[in-house]
Amino acid sequence: MPLDFQLVLLRRMADHNPDLVDEARRRLGASLADMRETNKHWQAMVRSSRSRSASSRYRSVLGPPETEGRRTIGDLECAAWQWSLPLWPDLRFEVLVGPRGAVWNEWLVRAAGAPAPALATLEDLTPWSCTVDEAARAFAPARPLEGTAPTRWGLAFSAPDRQGVRHEVVAEFTWGLLQRTAVRG
Repeated sequence: MPLDFQLVLLRRMADHNPDLVDEARRRLGASLADMRETNKHWQAMVRSSRSRSASSRYRSVLGPPETEGRRTIGDLECAAWQWSLPLWPDLRFEVLVGPRGAVWNEWLVRAAGAPAPALATLEDLTPWSCTVDEAARAFAPARPLEGTAPTRWGLAFSAPDRQGVRHEVVAEFTWGLLQRTAVRG
């Protein structure tokens, strides 16, 4: 099942980086038709009137989490479940679960102990190079932006290029993984 779930993640990323997605899909041994069919099945499962809760859906598709912990966000405490995915060995798919099994967030994060990328300049921000949290820390203060879909996020921040010239940047993320950046102005 992790294979199918990785195809679901890739399908949403294909809008931004079709070449990276095609390469990853081939590494998984899946065809374009496989990816489309898997995503179609996932969307039907998510939208079904008989659908189970999002938290139980992830457990049924990915199995028991590799790690389970607690996370405090503001005044609220939630469960943090993480699964490894072969396509991204240094990342984990994380689901934050609130009271009564409500999923608050679902995205890729850096695995504990895995080295974070060195992010110092605009040129370091290449597709799939970092997570939302890593970019926000490296280029603080970063302002969150509303995404174009539930699995998409944006960040606005200032970053220098290799010559030290600062630029206003908008970074777009899908499932928490950087997809592209745009320099504003």
